[in-house]
Formats: sequence, C-alpha cells, structure tokens
Amino acid sequence: MGSKMMPRATIFLYLLSLVAASRAKGIPMGGQGEIDVKQFGAKADGRSDDSQAGVNVRVEGAIKAPSDINKLKSQGAWVVFQNVDGLTLSGGGSFDGQGALAWKENDCAQTGKCNSLPTNLQFTSVTNSHIQDITSLNSKLFHMELLNCKNVTLQHVTINAPEDSLNTDGIHVGRSTGVNITGADIRTGDDCVSLGDGSQQVNVESVTCGPGHGISIGSLGKYHDEQPVVGVTVRNCTLTNTPNGIRVKTWPASPSGVATNMHFEDITVKNVSTPILIDQNYCPYNNCEQKLPSKVKISNVSFRNFQGTSATALAVKLLCSRGVPCQQVELADINLKYDGENGTATSQCANVKPTITGKSTLPICAGSQS
Repeated sequence: MGSKMMPRATIFLYLLSLVAASRAKGIPMGGQGEIDVKQFGAKADGRSDDSQAGVNVRVEGAIKAPSDINKLKSQGAWVVFQNVDGLTLSGGGSFDGQGALAWKENDCAQTGKCNSLPTNLQFTSVTNSHIQDITSLNSKLFHMELLNCKNVTLQHVTINAPEDSLNTDGIHVGRSTGVNITGADIRTGDDCVSLGDGSQQVNVESVTCGPGHGISIGSLGKYHDEQPVVGVTVRNCTLTNTPNGIRVKTWPASPSGVATNMHFEDITVKNVSTPILIDQNYCPYNNCEQKLPSKVKISNVSFRNFQGTSATALAVKLLCSRGVPCQQVELADINLKYDGENGTATSQCANVKPTITGKSTLPICAGSQS
C-alpha cells in the first residue's frame, strides 16, 4: 500500500523553545530545528501506511520570533509545517512575530515586491489537519498561510496586529482544496482573510474582522498560469471599521483566469467603507497597465442578506471587466444604511447586469453601464 504521507514529511519549527523541548524528550533534531515526523512513528518510505502516525503539536505558552529579520533564516516563513498528513496544532498558545521593526522596513509600496518578509505560520502540503485555539501576533508579513493544502480546518484562531502593520494578511489560502475557517477573530493591517488563485471549496464562517481590509478573493490575475478559484462560501461574518467588506479583486491587463461559484451571505457590516466590492481594475501601487482590461472571468456570484452601516455613501461597487464582463451576479436583501452628510447609500456598476431580489434599502445598478 502506498504511503499516505508525502516522502520526507517534516515539520520545520524555527523556535528555540520547541527545539529544546524536543531534545529534552530525546527526539533527534536536524539542522535549524527540523523535527522529522518519522520520530513520531511515520516511516515515509513510500510503501507503509503512515496515515495513523499523525502529528500532535500543542503550544501552551508564548513563543516569540527574533525582532531582527536578519536573524531569521532567509526564507518565506518563520514557522513551517510541511508535507504532513494528520496534523493537529492546538493548545491555546501564541506565536508572536514581533514585526514592528519589519513593518518600518517594508518597501512594498515602492518596489511592488511584497514577499521579502517572513510569514508567521505557513502550512505547505498539509492534509487532513486541524488547527485550533492558536494565536498569531504581530507577524512581519502574513499571519497564517496555507499553500497546496487539502482538507484543513482552522477553528477559533485569533490574529492580532495593529491597523498600520503593512501586508499582514490574517489567513491567506492559495492552491488549496477543502479549507474550513470558522470562528476566527482577526484584527490586522491587511485582508483578514484572502483567497488566492487555486482556492477551491473553501468555507469561511463566523469570522469577525476589524481592523483590517475585509475578506477578499484575490488579488487574481497578476501572474501567468494562475489556477481557477471555484466554490467559495463566506457566511455569518461581521466586519467592523474596515475599508472593504467582501471584495473580489483582479488586476488589469491580466492573463486569462477564472473565479466562479462564490457565495457571500448573512454578512453584518459596521461602519465599513465599501461593504460590497468587485474591483477588476485593482492596482494598489499605480504601476499597472490600467488601460487594458482584466481577463479574469467572474461568474456565478451571489451577495445575500447584507445588513449594517456603510462609512461612505457608495456602499456597493461592482466594477467588472469590459473585456470579460461579470455574469450570473445576484444581490438579494441588501440592507445597508449610510447616515453621513452625502445623502443616502448608493451603488456604482460597470460591465455587469446583476439580478436583484428581495428587499434592499438602496438602488443597485440603476442605470449602470453594462
């Protein structure tokens, strides 16, 4: 029977405290604090059934990264769980990235290169796993990142960083299938949850967000050979004092791509600047070919039962691509109020003809460009 764990399944923990604990228990260590799950019973020989080995990591205290980024290994993350089947990470402890100095050195806005700092927790090729009751603090870049994962649940995780911490996405998912994020409390300086290309069958539920930039699909279309985003559900989430609520964002002048079967429902917003946003001309640093349209095709999207307050009069923006207009967009029961000095809540739409159902408190796409 073929091994159910990828060859050389390893957990990389760049944490002196965990290294010391493992040595104390007599677990052999590789370089840079590498723990081999073969020491936990997995053979990883390509023949044995390692699915019962699993890995259970409990973190009950506060673990702090070096504040000086030069003291970290030159790679994309501080703590990496890689090639693990059946991981359980729990215990109520925290990973503190001590990112204040790194945020000052972040030159993403000037260079457009936004991945030069380490993520707090990265899960790569992790399957059938559960992360629960873990806190990420003050990450230098993303807090938690899932790449090439399958069937992973994040439950009751807490993420906390200041509003002005640059590029500190709370939970980022890319090229992963069957991810469930539930009961997360996220306060950070960028997207609370961001779903990149290849995110498929992802469920986000009962998440509180704010401060932060909202819950986002994308950005998509920046690179060639991006994989489709298919099957996203976001429900029963609350966003407070964020510049965006639910956002789908794609770059102009992009290669062809697909984002489809995305559904957002039972969303509460409190003083959110743009509660509903599709932006297919996303260009945060003004270094894009904005005259050329995005080629990411957005279809089968629904926004249902949104309620709360918008911080601006423009509460709904559906700005789709003129090259590949959005299709099968539905809005139902959109109850958003604006109590500012610029009138009542309104919408702006381009290259989309949405279906409007239920009761809404504002006109949606009335007389819009299509």
